Parts: sequence; C-alpha cells; structure tokens
Amino acid sequence: MGTSNNKRIGNAFVYLIIIVATLTILFTLFSSGDSSEQVSLTRVLEMAQNKEIQRIEVDGDKLTITPVGRPNQKLIATKEPGTSVFDVLASEGIQPAQSGIVINVKNTSSFGNILSVLLQFLPLIFFGAILLFMMRQAQGSNNQTMGFGRSKARMFTGALPTVTFADVAGVEESKQELQEVVEFLKYPERFLALGAHIPKGVLMVGPPGTGKTLLSRAVAGEAGVPFFSISGSEFVEMFVGVGASRVRDLFGQAKRNSPCIVFIDEIDAVGRHRGAGLGGGHDEREQTLNQILVEMDGFDTNTNVIVIAATNRPDILDPALLRPGRFDRRVVLDQPDINGRIAILKVHAKGKPLTDDVNLEEVARQTPGFSGADLANLVNEAAILGARRGKKVIGFEEFTESIDRVLMGPERRARVISRREKEIVAYHEGGHALVGHMLPNADPIAKVSVISRGMAAGYTKSLPENDHMFHSRPQFMDRLAMALGGRVAEEITFGQVTTGAANDLEHVTAMARAMVTRYGMSDKLGPRTFGKKEELVFLGREISEQRDYSERVAQEIDDEVHGIILEAYGTAKRILTENYAKLTQIARYLIDHETVEGPALKELFESAAPPLDGAAVPVPA
Repeated sequence: MGTSNNKRIGNAFVYLIIIVATLTILFTLFSSGDSSEQVSLTRVLEMAQNKEIQRIEVDGDKLTITPVGRPNQKLIATKEPGTSVFDVLASEGIQPAQSGIVINVKNTSSFGNILSVLLQFLPLIFFGAILLFMMRQAQGSNNQTMGFGRSKARMFTGALPTVTFADVAGVEESKQELQEVVEFLKYPERFLALGAHIPKGVLMVGPPGTGKTLLSRAVAGEAGVPFFSISGSEFVEMFVGVGASRVRDLFGQAKRNSPCIVFIDEIDAVGRHRGAGLGGGHDEREQTLNQILVEMDGFDTNTNVIVIAATNRPDILDPALLRPGRFDRRVVLDQPDINGRIAILKVHAKGKPLTDDVNLEEVARQTPGFSGADLANLVNEAAILGARRGKKVIGFEEFTESIDRVLMGPERRARVISRREKEIVAYHEGGHALVGHMLPNADPIAKVSVISRGMAAGYTKSLPENDHMFHSRPQFMDRLAMALGGRVAEEITFGQVTTGAANDLEHVTAMARAMVTRYGMSDKLGPRTFGKKEELVFLGREISEQRDYSERVAQEIDDEVHGIILEAYGTAKRILTENYAKLTQIARYLIDHETVEGPALKELFESAAPPLDGAAVPVPA
C-alpha cells in the first residue's frame, strides 16, 4: 500500500511540473502575440502634450497607448508602482479630457496575479518539486528494503466463500484424517480437557494433481478460520537472511490471527536435507529451514496454529522436519481408484448439462491413472468440445474424445501422410492390437486409430478391467510383447523396420530393466535390487546412480534385460506369424476407416479373417 501511495504522489508532482510549464508557455505565447513597441514614460508625456495619444489602457503598472490616427499600433510603457496615471499626467499640466485622451483602467484578474507569481517563483517550484520527488523515491525504496523480509503469504479469511469437504471427492480416508484437525480448531477445549495437544503440522504427500492444495483449503473452510497460503519458493531470495525473516513474519501473523492454518505448498523447495547443498551452513535455503524448525517447535500449547505442508518428494525432506512435534501427521493422497474417479467426475460435472447417454462410471473405467486435476481437465475439455460443435448439452462422444485429447493431444487430421506411410502405421497399430488381444495377461484393447494425435502417428489404447495395485511377471511379459508387436508387424510385412517404434523400444527397455534391477524378476540374478538413485541438488534431478554391484554383475544385468526383450519379441513374432491373415484384416480396416473401437472392434477381433489374396505380402517362416 505504501509503495502505491508513493507512486501516486510522485506522479502528482510530475503532472504539476507539466501543468506549470504548459501555463508558462501559453502565457508567453499570448503575451507576445501583439506587435507592440516599448517606449519610455517621458515619450508618453511628450505625445500627450502634442495631443498624439487617442487612448491609454492601464493594467496595473503597464500602460498601453494607442496613437492618434494609428489604431493598430500599440505602444507599451511602464509607470512607477503606486502612482496613478492621472497624477502623472497632471504633474505635466495635462488634462486628459482637454487633450482628448481616453483612459481605461483594467481590473487585474486573480488568474493573472497567480500566473505572475508562478512565473516569478517558477524556478524555485521546479527545483523544489524535483527535490521532493527524489526524497519520496528514496523513502519508497527504503520502505521496500524494510519490507523485503516480510512474508508474502496470502490470507483468506473465513468470511469469504471457501472450499469445504463436499467439494473434495475421491480421498475419503484423507478427509477423515483431517476431520480431526477441524475438530481441534473448532473445539480445542474438548481435547485440552483430556490433556491432548493440538497437532503442530500435517504433511500432505502425493503426486501432482491429487488435491493437496484443495484439501488444505477445505480444512480451513470447514473450520472457518483464516488461511495463510504461501509457496516454499517464496521464502528464498538471493539475499541471505531474507527467507528466515519471512518465516518469522509469517508465523507472527499466524499467531496474531490464531486459530488459523498456515499452508506451505511445495515445502521441498526449502525443506531438503541440510548439508546436501554447496553452500553448507551458510546456505540461504538451510537458514530458512532452520527458522521453520524453530518456529514450529516454539508454538505455545494454547496457540491454535496448524501448519499444513504439501510435497510430492517426501524422500528428500530433512528428518528434523518430519519428527513428531513438527509434522505430527502424514496424509497420503494417491491416484484415485474407480470409485474415487466416479465421485470426482460427479463433482466437476455438477451444473453442466449432460445427455442421458453419459455414463460417468464408464468414463471412470476409461481413465485409469487419472488424477483429480486430470479429471477436472477432462470434464472441461468435454464442455469446450460441445460448445465448439454448437451443442447445448455434453454427450458421451465429447467425453471419449476428451479422454484421448488429455492422453495424447488433439487430432492432427491436416497432417499430410502418404498412402505408403498410412499402410505402415496401420500394420504397426494392428500388430499392437492383435498381440494385446491374443495374450491372456494383457489389458483389453479399447481403441485403435491411425489418425495422428500429438506426436504419435497412431495409437492403440488398452484399458484394464480393474485397477491394479500389483503387477506380476506374466503381466509384464505380455505388455512387453504387445509393445513390440508394432515393430514385429512392420518387419514381417515389409521386410524392414522404421523409426515409428522408437518410443516403444524406449518403453520396453525401461520396463525390462526395472524388472531386473527393481522388482527382482530375474531367475539368474535372484531377488535383489541393483543400484540406488541419488539426487544432486544443484546439478539436476536423479542425475547420478550409485552402483552397488560389480562390473561382472552389470554385464549380467544387461544380458538379462536383453534376454527378456528377446523373449517378448519372440512371443509377438509367433502370434503375428500364426495370425497374419487377421493382422492384414485389421490393417485394411484401419486404412479404410482410420479408427475402430467399441462393438466394431469386438466384431473385428471375433470375425473370421478372409483368406489372403495373391497381392498380399507372404508371411516369412
């Protein structure tokens, strides 16, 4: 507020200087507009004695004389201040009435007086205004410097419309855990009577988009208390000590507004392991963390201030931050299951006109792995598509299209593709679909398309029948075979491979290596893990890997990964070779129709494949 006032005052002085300068210029122009001649008062008296003056206009001490016979000529003279023009003429024995002189005395306007004063004091006003403006600027800079260590937290009071638990869906267990926090804030005496202490902090852990910030706002809305919101990165500046000062100011505001909630988003920005950075104990981030630890441990028992922090990297937080007495509780928010997705879709679909064929349960089944933010984006994309198509209601078609848009991006129908490339894409996606359909442990195929979407030339979408928490080796092997089905289809059909399988190979290699090094699914190497990821704070995320195995074991890991991929490759090649007629049928259908899903896809899989004609590419043995 102080900074904005200083700016307004500074602008006012600038405008004042501009106005004075403009008035001066106008006055100068108007005053010098007439063609006049400056004469002495003695010359005026001589002209009066010779009866050469027709008219005299008196304006203060200024005399404007109009000569006889020359009405367009003006002579300017100046009399002594405090004397009358009649006395001046009478001193020389001149009577204006007898000499035919008309004397007109003007009243000096207040504007003229003010303007003349301004003109006299214009330099002083100008330099004074500049000096005052510079002093104001210096004072504003000083205020900014003094306010540099103040907290940037945004406060939301309980009087404003807030989020409640009814607006948060899909995290019922987390809401029950936080319900006790609401009870602490509403009725602290109930717990204090039994000797219970209010929890100091609640750490909310979960992937991005699972509702950590939304749930913290819901706690404040349910309790009806002030809510301070700040990000961890807002504490840290380039100047040492600023972060600690902002922490002190934040907790000072919180104590003055007790009971209240302090929400620190992305606390891992300042809460990392101490000693991990290059700055040592003098690192600004570590000083900020130290101040947070002191403030959280220094709350009085009767101070109803609860700190809620959110992070998706709990593994890098300092242990002192996680001990009891600081963050007493840890609330885990995971990706919602199918029931949670249904509840979230109902919340976001509330108030939107939907057609009768929209089944939110079916939409939830097609969105495994979607977070709450993804589902909110999905419903919004469906509404945008409906409006773009000129509809008054949102149909199931808009929802299915929005799912693909969220997963892959918008369709790129304008992309030019040759007949040959379209045929390669059709066989590639047909290979994925056929292998996935034939393997018992692969997820059912839901949609196959050769329409370019995002960075992909085509895509095959498979959906699990149920949400999986655990995965077995047969499931991984079938997924690997399905991922390699596109490359195998290209190889046996065209006798060569393309770069279209680059992303598939990258995915396959990462999955096979995880099976060996993380999940212990190698019969040769046994049930153990290999390697440990380490994050160097100033050099990037997970840039190094600690190798806790020898070079000989590293070679065995590579051999095992290579063997798993070759096994999956052989499975895919066997299936496509034995069912090449079906592969050709699927590819030709995709070339003609571009997309197949639902009942049409089921019928395509279950129908008998027509015999191969003579033009078909022979299947290699």
